[in-house]
Amino acid sequence: MKVVFSGGGTLGPVVPLLALSQMIKEKYPEAEFVWIGTKLGPEKELIEKNNIEFISITSGKFRRYFSLLNLIDVVKIKLAFFESLFLLKKIKPDVLITSGGFVSVPVHWAGWFLRIPSWVHQQDIRPGLANKLMAPLARVVTVTLGENLKRFNKKKVIWLGNFVRKEIKTEDKNKSLEMFGLKKELPVVFAMGGGTGSLKINQVIIEASNHLNDVCQILHLTGPNRDETMAQKAEKLLSNYHQYKFFTSEMAGAYEASDIVISRGGFGSITELAHLSKTVIFIPKAGHQEDNIKYLEKNNACLILDERITDGNKLSAVIKELLSDKNKREMMGANLHKLVKIAKAEEVLEIFDRIVKK
Repeated sequence: MKVVFSGGGTLGPVVPLLALSQMIKEKYPEAEFVWIGTKLGPEKELIEKNNIEFISITSGKFRRYFSLLNLIDVVKIKLAFFESLFLLKKIKPDVLITSGGFVSVPVHWAGWFLRIPSWVHQQDIRPGLANKLMAPLARVVTVTLGENLKRFNKKKVIWLGNFVRKEIKTEDKNKSLEMFGLKKELPVVFAMGGGTGSLKINQVIIEASNHLNDVCQILHLTGPNRDETMAQKAEKLLSNYHQYKFFTSEMAGAYEASDIVISRGGFGSITELAHLSKTVIFIPKAGHQEDNIKYLEKNNACLILDERITDGNKLSAVIKELLSDKNKREMMGANLHKLVKIAKAEEVLEIFDRIVKK
């Protein structure tokens, strides 16, 4: 049995599918996985760390506004379609699976042309253009949120919830603190700016750290391929600031060590944080991430800050206030846990079997 996953550019479409691959592998140890992703995205390292073959193809993007780049990307998408045809004929997969990302569109179009069944998973509250282009060709569309049932063909859409990697679970907090050389007597804030690392978020976190050195410890995941100058200076000056570029297996320990998490608003991260009932301050990217977080905020499941007007002073003040109110932190974590449905392995595998055995 061969399964082709696709997606990348950011880790948003990647992390949940790694969890799905684990579920499939447990039932079908002989299953072979191939991942088709982008040439420059951050996904390659994480995918290969999970012992999955990674192949990159040309990646274009459909913009819903006028841009001369659209002319270039039309050529890229056509090239990616023929690359995908060649790859899929060579791999001969039984099924294609994606949770979004423009690199997946030519793969799934080529798969439809070759009559390979496909599965599209919708995480965010607002369906992206890539999934809208792939869903009509898919055999099954699954959604994380019940609200999205109405946005897809009712004959093929299923409310499944989102996938969580098996390593994302409650561990011994003391061991997690030791993993990062952290002190037991000071609370921990784990700050991450998305899979590629947001330059603006990184700057705000470093600014805030200057006001927090005696209040808490900061684990800062800056993202790969980012200028580390500011972070390295902060690490030299601040005893309780710790900077890392990228996590793979360490992510579970960072979650467990933290009392507060600062995150973007992708649903992959939201799901893992909800699974662990974490207290979260979200600083979403404008667009679909803001929609995700507004849905959570109106249910008292998180705090949200606007990156356009948030600076280090504002962020540090919010962190101090939250750290002083344990009841509020616990309430937010519990509400977040209740809001996000986690996909059950038996339901996932029932869908998978239905696709590959039909």
